[in-house]
Amino acid sequence: MTTPALLPLSGRRIPTLSPGTSSFPHHRATLRLSEKFILLLILSAFITLCFGAFFFLPDNSKHKRFDLGLEDVLIPHIDSPKEGKHASGQVIIHGQGGHDEHRHREEEESLRDKIRADHERALQEAKEKLRKSREELQAEIQTEKNKVVEDLKKKDAGPKPLPPVPMPKVVGVSDGEPTEPDVKEKRDKIREMMKHAWDSYRQYGWGHNELKPIAKKGHSTNIFGNSQLGASIVDALDTLYIMGLQEEFKDGQEWIDQNLDFSVNFEVSVFEVNIRFIGGLLAAYYLSGQEVFKLKAVQLAEKLLPAFNTPTGIPWAMVNLKSGVGRNWGWASAGSSILAEFGTLHMEFVHLTYLTGNPAYYQKVMHIRKLLAKMDRPNGLYPNYLNPRTGRWGQHHTSVGGLGDSFYEYLLKAWLMSDKTDTEARKTYDDAIEAIERHLIRKSNGGLTFIGEWKNGHLERKMGHLACFAGGMFALGADGSPDDKAGHYLQLGAEIAHTCHESYDRTVLKLGPEAFKFDSGLEAVAVRQNEKYYILRPEVIETYWYMWRFTHDPKYRQWGWEAAQAIDKYCRVSGGFSGVKDVYSSNPTYDDVQQSFFLAETLKYLYLLFSSDDLLPLESWVFNTEAHPLPVLHLGNITLPGSEPAQQ
Repeated sequence: MTTPALLPLSGRRIPTLSPGTSSFPHHRATLRLSEKFILLLILSAFITLCFGAFFFLPDNSKHKRFDLGLEDVLIPHIDSPKEGKHASGQVIIHGQGGHDEHRHREEEESLRDKIRADHERALQEAKEKLRKSREELQAEIQTEKNKVVEDLKKKDAGPKPLPPVPMPKVVGVSDGEPTEPDVKEKRDKIREMMKHAWDSYRQYGWGHNELKPIAKKGHSTNIFGNSQLGASIVDALDTLYIMGLQEEFKDGQEWIDQNLDFSVNFEVSVFEVNIRFIGGLLAAYYLSGQEVFKLKAVQLAEKLLPAFNTPTGIPWAMVNLKSGVGRNWGWASAGSSILAEFGTLHMEFVHLTYLTGNPAYYQKVMHIRKLLAKMDRPNGLYPNYLNPRTGRWGQHHTSVGGLGDSFYEYLLKAWLMSDKTDTEARKTYDDAIEAIERHLIRKSNGGLTFIGEWKNGHLERKMGHLACFAGGMFALGADGSPDDKAGHYLQLGAEIAHTCHESYDRTVLKLGPEAFKFDSGLEAVAVRQNEKYYILRPEVIETYWYMWRFTHDPKYRQWGWEAAQAIDKYCRVSGGFSGVKDVYSSNPTYDDVQQSFFLAETLKYLYLLFSSDDLLPLESWVFNTEAHPLPVLHLGNITLPGSEPAQQ
């Protein structure tokens, strides 16, 4: 989530260590010692021992200083059953006279003998070193190098194995081939588009976070700290898996196993690395069963925990992966944290607690929920900004698009992921949607239902592309709605899908703009130049897929195919896929970025739209806001560590 002008991704998805980089270059440099230097070290050690013997060898005079020949020595009082207590409050230790003196002399002789032996041994070793050939010395140096390297590897071997937990039942992780030949043909085309996007990234941007398909080189943004964390690899893994692109999946797994390192001195977005990296790694683990993905997810999650060290427990937007120091975006209202960022952690963090047994993750997100429940909400709406120091709302701006969107999504999905036992999450979602319907959802003069934004006490009649996900959310949450309103919310989802399709259909390229207005006689059309771009976003196609799953109305597949054809025609270039800067121009310019979410979401939702319903069935899987599927946790009588049984 971000503001488009600054970070061109989203509230649901805002936008290292390079392959082959050593994790211990400093040690390798210091191990390159010349043979002469080794000899100097040996001689220095020998001289030091000789001088040490001369200056520090004990003699009788020093020992006699502590044996004063007194019958009694007074020391401060200590209660002890073996000591006689003196009237003055001190303890008397009875002296042992000549016996102690004799014992001290024996100790001196023993110490002298030991030092002489050490000196002789050091001298002998030095002589032996001097007799050795150059080749023998080089072999010894290499042996010492190897020993240090092995010690470092053991030290950095990573965390101990995680405790075994029962694997949630995973069903429908492959196949899903449709029976209709024309639908299968469309699905195969989407798979080919994914392969083109992946192969281009593999060739031109491997290891970088994203790809510049025109310049044919790697790309990164400040949400990843401008590091090389392979965001596109992690984001694409589950899409590759469900499409059956096993060789590509193995390439990605190998890169992650050998190169993905979070011990880097970079600032990253807590929200973005959670939904893309932790979500992507957990999904890859559940789909494939490969432990490396789970271990990497936990390593990263541990790096995010310091972001919660604020006076309120509301996390910072950014955290340095090495130092743990956090801060907020400079453009956010008075140093506030953002609703769609700190409110989009629940799904991944619950799974982290389930897999690790560490209650911290679950407790962090439940603390956020409880804090929000205690706060006053203007008109029942959640403002987009909350100050993590004071616990007070920032400016009263409410949106179901950027800055707010996925907070509401995760309330619903927390309930679904808990096997519908987290009734607190469901109630919070229902109350929030009721307020949104009352204050933000309107119908245009032309009959289009849209979701506006509440700013400074009035409704702005503008809807963002990001808010188009809400059609799918309303449909997904229809079952279980209060007061038998399931039909109402399914219909509301259909109306939002129709409006968002109109925003695509009213452009030259048949691709939707970043935002569109409903006033001054214009409907579902962008007005400002900086709102006319399309950056391969998935939200409209996401809603098509959910509506298809719940209604099987063929128009959703038709609309999805229109979008897929437009993307392939206008966004495809030889080096991958690029966003375009003006969807109303017949000759648009490219933005030269292949977003990682294009592989994670846009192509995945298109592929699922043309697959049968038994591929990732919604009864068993819940998709995070980056379209990474996580299994429903049928916990039964099991209580998550750190939770209260009543809430599960």
